[in-house]
Amino acid sequence: KAADENLVVKGSVMASDAFFPFRDGIDAAHEAGITAVIQPGGSMRDEEVINAANEHGMAMVFTRMRHFRH
Repeated sequence: KAADENLVVKGSVMASDAFFPFRDGIDAAHEAGITAVIQPGGSMRDEEVINAANEHGMAMVFTRMRHFRH
């Protein structure tokens, strides 16, 4: 969405209240220039997501808690 508004996010940190179920979100973040991600974790594919972040040289922090409740 940032690209739709012509915003530059290179060097930014991405925060998510939900875990990443697949690595594609991390791949897309890297392509946009994101350098670090904070997320709750808890996906069955956390290892795959961690590997994606490592491959891209991105820092990743797991909070192990969600702040938003449905």
